[in-house]
Amino acid sequence: MRNVAPAPWRHLAATVGVLLAGVVWLGWWSATGGGPRPFAYVFVPAGMATAAFATMTVVRGGHLVPAARRFWLRLSASCAFLTVGYGLLAVAAVRSSPAYPEMPVPATVCVCAGVFLAIYAVARVPLGVTSRHELGRQWLDRAIAFLGCAAVLYHFGLVPLIFRSGPRDLPLTVMILMAFVLAAASITKVSYINGGPVDRVAVRLLAATGLTGAVVALLAIDPYSNWPIVAQALVLPVVPVLVTFAVYRQRVAAGVSSRRPNTWLPYLAVAAVQAPVVDVLTHRTAASPLVVAATAVLVITLVMIRQYLVIRENSRLLRDRQASELRLRYEATHDPLTGLANRVLFREWLNAALDAGDVEVLLVDVDDFKVVNDSLGHDVGDVLLVAFADTLCRAVGDDGSVARLGGDEFAVLVAGPAGTADLVAQRIITAIQVPISEHGLLVHASVGIATAPAGAPVGGLLREADMAVHTAKQRGKGNWVRFTTDLEQPVYADARLGGDLRRALDAGEFRLLYQPIVDLRDRRVVGVEALVRWHHPQRGLISPLEFIPAAERTGLIVPLGRFVLRETCRQAAAWLAEFGPDALQKVEPNVSVRQLHDPDFVADVRAALADSGLPAERLVLELTESAVLRGPRVSQVLHEIHDLGVRLALDDFGTGESSLSLLRAFPAAMVKLDKSFVDGIEVGRPGTPETDARQAVARAVRQLAGALGLEAVAEGIENEDQVRQLRRLGYTTGQGYHLGRPMEPARITELLAAQRQTAVA
Repeated sequence: MRNVAPAPWRHLAATVGVLLAGVVWLGWWSATGGGPRPFAYVFVPAGMATAAFATMTVVRGGHLVPAARRFWLRLSASCAFLTVGYGLLAVAAVRSSPAYPEMPVPATVCVCAGVFLAIYAVARVPLGVTSRHELGRQWLDRAIAFLGCAAVLYHFGLVPLIFRSGPRDLPLTVMILMAFVLAAASITKVSYINGGPVDRVAVRLLAATGLTGAVVALLAIDPYSNWPIVAQALVLPVVPVLVTFAVYRQRVAAGVSSRRPNTWLPYLAVAAVQAPVVDVLTHRTAASPLVVAATAVLVITLVMIRQYLVIRENSRLLRDRQASELRLRYEATHDPLTGLANRVLFREWLNAALDAGDVEVLLVDVDDFKVVNDSLGHDVGDVLLVAFADTLCRAVGDDGSVARLGGDEFAVLVAGPAGTADLVAQRIITAIQVPISEHGLLVHASVGIATAPAGAPVGGLLREADMAVHTAKQRGKGNWVRFTTDLEQPVYADARLGGDLRRALDAGEFRLLYQPIVDLRDRRVVGVEALVRWHHPQRGLISPLEFIPAAERTGLIVPLGRFVLRETCRQAAAWLAEFGPDALQKVEPNVSVRQLHDPDFVADVRAALADSGLPAERLVLELTESAVLRGPRVSQVLHEIHDLGVRLALDDFGTGESSLSLLRAFPAAMVKLDKSFVDGIEVGRPGTPETDARQAVARAVRQLAGALGLEAVAEGIENEDQVRQLRRLGYTTGQGYHLGRPMEPARITELLAAQRQTAVA
């Protein structure tokens, strides 16, 4: 239960007690037929004084926000003025007894001031509305509602008092008029409090206080009745009860929740204003027909204005909704980067075109776009895609509609006759022969063409075009291929191979072979290169030339490379533990560029070393030059690997375009001369120009490595003459079939055991 302060209860009980005392006294007075009339004038100031104290308690409570505190402070001042005004009236009643007193001017001023403060307090209650448009509409609704309430109260409450027979009581008329204004304003206000610091029920209770004026007006119509006694002892003491009840409600309210305003009130006001009109017409009362008619016309006019504004607002909302739907439709069917149609809209185009007849479609894929993203950044990549899309649209022209399916993949729905797709594809290939985008980048693209008859499925058409793109890339990229049925088998075989790779990883079908790295001087094994092999249960031994590219395309090279790394470290640590720290100087697994982009690669290397116990300096990671040239992210990873103590080797050195510049930026410890520079190195007589030319690259690589403090290893040694020639050029380490083929771990174990026996002997 909510904890409630006792003060509101006491004040509410006190005002109710005053009201009950007035009822009892009035009953006694009516039964006895007489008594001291001035006593009837005591109940109102007593109750209002209690209400003033009650409102001050809520002001001093400290839990109100400033707007609510100001409201209750104004209401407290209103109660104080009413207490003084009706107190002065009680004094006048004592002096004029036994006659009824006239309202003294100071009392009238105080009462009017109190009612005015109450009206002002209600008018200043926050509505919880901040929009100027919403606020303006509410003011219009409130004006309609106020006029409707005021018309009823004026006609049925104030007019009979003004036009009654007998003397006029101007102060009474003014006070009742203000009470009616308070009632109409409060009723209107409370209907539109959408949320705020003042409790809705509290304001509703205060609105009810104004209705006591209507009762007083009805009592005052008969000038010969004892209405002042009834008003002072029974009717007006209800006001402080309602005020203290409102205080209690404010104290116990947990807060004002947001609420939908009463949109029906203006229509109720229209109905209400008809009552005075009907009364004037049926009773032919001449007291206020003009006022009633003017008020009815004004209310109806305001309602018409309101309906016009509502219609205009609804029209605006409808236009906004339609514009929003169009915008959402556009965003759902267009690519946000290039503004071209997306995959969803392109499939709709295809469906419509296939319903109408035969269709030709082109798929265009930017070659090596990932290299641009990795080396130059995604912002440059986005600029390139926008420029490529613009170039593609110009090349296609009126012969088709262009869409971006996602990433670096675009599509063209050809609109011309059969065979137009070939011309469009050739124009696309020609258009990108020059650098594009603001960065002046030269790109290539592979294009696949597919044709489908009317009624063919969209998915089949796109699948065939995708096979054609795949074949174009396999044939060297930068060209176009039209789909034929003989393209399906290689693509399906490649897809099946990717599925088999995933299964093979889980089934443990991969094995490592190790090719010895030999000291050319004494033929001692100083290291091994780890080479992965796949023993397929049905197909037997699958060549790495077949499954490594498939693993690269599917991303399975990352878990496969993780397996090679961990197994190499484990096996090398086992050999060192068995044959001593001098058994092997290095073990060299190969690393793919996809592994270098894996965010967990550095952690994988660290974990492999920690789990196996292999010293970091014994691990050499072999990388190709193309892998190293993959941007700042790869460079950061390589430096982190180098900081672990792991050595890095450039494999196939001399075949790339940037080998010399790499040696300055790349933390390499070793270069491996490519086999192409070893082949034929032994041919010819020493000193002849032909022989010197064949040996020039091998000699230059050895001299460059020596100058930079790097180890040079010759690959692909196939005979003894090559060994002798490489030794004369300064090479001390090499590998090749002549020195040792890739072999099982057990065979390497035998070689290391033999070396140890030779060393002991």
